[in-house]
Amino acid sequence: MTTALITGATAGIGAAFARRLARGGHDVVLVARNKDRLRESATELHDRHGIEATTLVADLATEEGIAAVEARLADREHPVDLLVNNAGFGNKGEYLDVPMADELAMLKVHCEAVLRLTTEAVKGMRDRRRGAVINVASVAAFVPRGTYGASKAWVVQFTQGAARDLAGSGVRLMALCPGFVRTEFHQRAGMGTDNIPSWMWLDADKLVDAAMKDLARGKSLSIPDPRYKTLTSVAKLVPRNVLGGVTSRTGRKYGPK
Repeated sequence: MTTALITGATAGIGAAFARRLARGGHDVVLVARNKDRLRESATELHDRHGIEATTLVADLATEEGIAAVEARLADREHPVDLLVNNAGFGNKGEYLDVPMADELAMLKVHCEAVLRLTTEAVKGMRDRRRGAVINVASVAAFVPRGTYGASKAWVVQFTQGAARDLAGSGVRLMALCPGFVRTEFHQRAGMGTDNIPSWMWLDADKLVDAAMKDLARGKSLSIPDPRYKTLTSVAKLVPRNVLGGVTSRTGRKYGPK
């Protein structure tokens, strides 16, 4: 039986990954900050699917939190076959409105943690010649708007570059770029969503199903919805200064996951 480790596993896309993988018979390691929610999620997955669900309390905005997850990924006696780097958050406000400490915390979660955890996981996977990493980015990666989008653009570029370097090793890496997903993400960041058209919202479980199919197909980039595939294709054709002006009027606070 294979084991998947999921960060940000108690809500939203992370919880959807946990449900999908447990339903498929995978043992899971759930990583998040809230001990009670972790225990509740693990119990539910174990009782419903009969898999082993363990928990790891870790705040990936801290050195201690990242190191704790690295240590679990380095355990060769209990290898992790699939890593899902899903933990993340957004800051409300435009550039210079957000405290530098908050910006740096976001970069630590989105970039440093993703780099370090991916690297630790891939070391063992390459030795075993099997395994996969899904790094959750965002369609915001393709829009020149704010630190959030910039950090997610880094996730996409890093993941696709590493995937090329690991070609033929038996290890697959994929960047997942969802759009607006009905999760706790916007509420936690204090972001309003009233102006988001209903057609732009995605279901987390359907998104994860599509992502897993893209991973099985060997894709290094997954934009798991035709609507957002079209939007990102258009975004690549629009001049950057025009696109930046449009997203500025839309407002950073409405950025997708």
